[in-house]
Amino acid sequence: MPITVKKSKELNFLWEGRDKKGKIIKGEIQALSEAVAAAKLRRQGISVGKIRKRSFLAKRPQKIKEKDITLFTRQLSTMMRAGVPLLQSFDIVGKGHSNASVQKLLADVRNHIESGSSMSQAFNHYPQYFDPLFCNLVRAGEQAGILDTILDRLATYKEKILAIKGKIKSALFYPASIIVVAFVITTIIMIFVIPAFKSLFTSFGADLPAPTLLVMKISDIFVHDWWLIFGGLILTIWGFFRLWKRSLKVQYFMDRLFLHLPVFGPVIQKATIARWTRTLSTMFAAGVPLVEALDSVAGASGNLIYQDATKQIQSEVSTGTSLTVSMQNSNMFPNMVLQMVAIGEESGALDDMLSKIADFYENEVDDAVSALSSLMEPIIMVVLGVIIGGLVIAMYLPIFKMGSVIH
Repeated sequence: MPITVKKSKELNFLWEGRDKKGKIIKGEIQALSEAVAAAKLRRQGISVGKIRKRSFLAKRPQKIKEKDITLFTRQLSTMMRAGVPLLQSFDIVGKGHSNASVQKLLADVRNHIESGSSMSQAFNHYPQYFDPLFCNLVRAGEQAGILDTILDRLATYKEKILAIKGKIKSALFYPASIIVVAFVITTIIMIFVIPAFKSLFTSFGADLPAPTLLVMKISDIFVHDWWLIFGGLILTIWGFFRLWKRSLKVQYFMDRLFLHLPVFGPVIQKATIARWTRTLSTMFAAGVPLVEALDSVAGASGNLIYQDATKQIQSEVSTGTSLTVSMQNSNMFPNMVLQMVAIGEESGALDDMLSKIADFYENEVDDAVSALSSLMEPIIMVVLGVIIGGLVIAMYLPIFKMGSVIH
């Protein structure tokens, strides 16, 4: 019978000590015990003064966001272009950042570089923050001796990708927030307003119109089972997002659904193509071979349907098929994209042409999001008017009926 060894959970330790220059520094480290934490710090060249386990009630570290990595990349690029030495650049950028978690991350990366690792190797230790695309580009820049140029392109790439994501989120957030507000308002009316009308109408003793009876019946369900409605809704949403995160089939289904949505589908498709072409352009301009570049493009596409299509394109390109023909065979790219890629291949300026395609589709996303905002406002107002107005009319119908009888 095989023996299973239970893996010990690493703990968080706060430490204070001095670096190789005798400067006082402090931070946080994960380790199995205080002794292991101290040993880790000594290997990094830190003379440990104080070390203690972080209490459960201590303030949790700030999360490192994609925006933080983008800002770091731009700042590091600017420092290197200005001729500031690499380690000093990390010191300046790290100490100038407001997020303590980013400061710690950059200090750890700096320690790896100082101990003899290349920058790409140092970044590889933190895959949750620096993806293979980032590390591959940095490695290509190191090998070609143009690290400052590559970092500049990488910063531009990350800024544009971040902007695209922000536009898509803003386009989807507006209608979603309105739907939530409409649901909350309807719930308040159903639970607090309709019962007051119901007690009034009951005293009339007359027959009520069918719309009024229907609304009162729905109100009874809300009043008696509100906990079941809200609990079921929250549980369903939580369960769906959890399943979406864990199930590959659900992710495929949702990515395909997003591309075929009536209004938002074309915007999401344009944003995906912009990201796809921008990534390939950046990789190709850095001197990364096409087949290897397509591997990073697949992971950065942000859509599993395009990721599979990219894998197919990569397979065909590796056997000698041109990029244009491979993209055409995938049936995932518009004719305009295929024609511009063909021109880029023939002229030997593929990276420049891909960059132009990305610029075009990023502008298309800008225009589409602006148009969507203008289009969604009247549609949402009409929907809210129908829902709220329908409830009000249903409750006032008996009063109108009484008024006609009195006259």
